[in-house]
Amino acid sequence: MMSIPQLTVHSVCVRAVDVPLARPLTTSSGSIPSAALVLIDLLTNEGVTGRSYVFTYTSAALGPVAQLLTHLGTLLVGDVVAPVVIEQKLQHFFRLLGPQGLTGIAMAGIDMAAWDALAQACGLPLVRLLGGEARPIPAYASLGMGSAERMAQEAGEALEQGFGAIKFKIGFPSVQTDLEVIRAVRSAVGKEIALMVDYNQCLSISQAEQRLRLLDEEGLFWIEEPTRADDYTGHARIRQEARTPIQLGENWWGLPDMTKSITAEASDLVMLDVMKIGGVTGWLRGSALAASAGLPLSSHIFPEISAHLLAVTPTVHLLEYMDLAASVLEEPVVVDKGQVTPSLKPGTGISWREEMVQRFLLV
Repeated sequence: MMSIPQLTVHSVCVRAVDVPLARPLTTSSGSIPSAALVLIDLLTNEGVTGRSYVFTYTSAALGPVAQLLTHLGTLLVGDVVAPVVIEQKLQHFFRLLGPQGLTGIAMAGIDMAAWDALAQACGLPLVRLLGGEARPIPAYASLGMGSAERMAQEAGEALEQGFGAIKFKIGFPSVQTDLEVIRAVRSAVGKEIALMVDYNQCLSISQAEQRLRLLDEEGLFWIEEPTRADDYTGHARIRQEARTPIQLGENWWGLPDMTKSITAEASDLVMLDVMKIGGVTGWLRGSALAASAGLPLSSHIFPEISAHLLAVTPTVHLLEYMDLAASVLEEPVVVDKGQVTPSLKPGTGISWREEMVQRFLLV
């Protein structure tokens, strides 16, 4: 039986960076011009450093999340690096405030860094520590929102990179524009490529029902978050009316939200965001819940760590490839023939490209 070395938290180093995106991410809610990331280094007395990052969507949240993480680091000094024990301590600390939103982001960031440190201490890739093998995971190119011409061009570029599945965002004022974009992309990539669309929660239930009747004729692989993410009853109603599979889950804050959604039969497919579901610890529980419900499970962003986790997920489906952190990583995720294989380095494989970190560092 493998012995896991005991590690003790020395300190937590937190840095906020705002990384300009080569292609701003446009959604029905607006444009995201940069990746607002908080980089986390969990230092141990034994010399092992666990690393992770979190994405705050807007630079306005970078400072508050960084401050939260810095404070949590002081709470953990001298504690054993045991993710479940750390989770219990932090859950207790935030009991009155609640473990969602910025507090959930901070706790998940600590959890991911702790698992990275443990895997490094064992000399194993995270996937191996979790009992799996580093195998290729099918991935899809995740694109933004734009005109029919632009999206056809971007989809064509994804096809040239070897992707067999492509997702893009819709939710224009008119459903006819939604259809024009879908048909332009389909024309650009052919019938064999799986196409998915994401409404990013922009429709009312009645709007979703009306639009999905038309989208059902387009042969889509899934339709994601047509209405408000936390309206599980509404999604269940939409799902009953639609023939195209409904995808939901990237905005679940932990297992309580996931349980409510599955109980309501709100979607045909599920998608976990490792940051919002509770880090590696939360993902492992969520993947077991998805397996018990027989629901195919895909990932949301964070491809570096998601590849490890999908490789041990019983109902593994697809990995979302949108590499927001590539500019500040020494070894960004590599896509080979539309697949991503977990890093074979000990831990998650995350390490910082320091010259780029310094360039985008917010003081």
